[in-house]
Amino acid sequence: MTAPNAARPAYEWPEGKSSAFCFTIDVDAESPYQWSLPEGAPVALGQIEQRLFGPRVGIWRLLDLLDRYGIKATLFVPGLIAKNHPELLPAFVERGHEIGLHGYFHELATEAGPEEFARAMDESLALFKSQAGIVPKGFRSPAWEMTPFMLEEVKRRGLYDSSLMGFDHPYTIDGVTQVPVLWAVDDAVYFRFTGSAQDRAPPSAQNGILDAWLDEWEVLHREGRMMMLTVHDWISGRAGRVRMLEKLLDVVTASPGVWIATVGELAAHHAASANAQRFSVPMRLPQPSAPLRFRAKA
Repeated sequence: MTAPNAARPAYEWPEGKSSAFCFTIDVDAESPYQWSLPEGAPVALGQIEQRLFGPRVGIWRLLDLLDRYGIKATLFVPGLIAKNHPELLPAFVERGHEIGLHGYFHELATEAGPEEFARAMDESLALFKSQAGIVPKGFRSPAWEMTPFMLEEVKRRGLYDSSLMGFDHPYTIDGVTQVPVLWAVDDAVYFRFTGSAQDRAPPSAQNGILDAWLDEWEVLHREGRMMMLTVHDWISGRAGRVRMLEKLLDVVTASPGVWIATVGELAAHHAASANAQRFSVPMRLPQPSAPLRFRAKA
């Protein structure tokens, strides 16, 4: 492990552990499509069926993968998905995984107002309690964006958050335990493809992305940091992506000193350790800039 310095103190993991790896699944399925569908617009069956592959097939393939490696994951589930597929939350809990909030309609922070966001959180909490008998301890924002109001609502409910990217290990922001994510190890960035006009490019080649993820893990493990892997049921539940994940997990699970934990376990360790104060930052809000004014040259 790389020696710490004053500007980069070492993060303290549980005794005998020197880095961490977290496997998370954002069980979005059809929710983002339904949120974006204008009222009265025709339903594109191609998109909805592609996404419904997740709760029908993909999520079970991913759960079987986790069972083979003995890994417990955290699954962030929108309330709408729990409502539409009531078999999911109980199955996740029965198999020993953590469940966390992920909005209700997978609503976007830039489109949902404060009252709508607060109502979505409360309805999701009630739904999780009624279906699985568990009140989630964590939240992950749809599209991984937060506003000051959203962070305050997470704090008011005593939840941890997993939506921001200020460190590559857990930290505290404005009194909220944050277990950060990373776009570079999110499958949707590379593999999301719906066959619609919104697609920017075809899916990336799997081997190239696997190499990039292995590089990410090698450095994070060497430096004593954390890798937060995020996959989606309808994307990485496909056969070839599962094979890619097998190759990644072969390396991660063989790494000495790695702590493979749920997001909740990482959050609880952080909050109860000296890390909570050592890596505590305020919420920084930039001030609006005055317009730049240029003088013409004489």
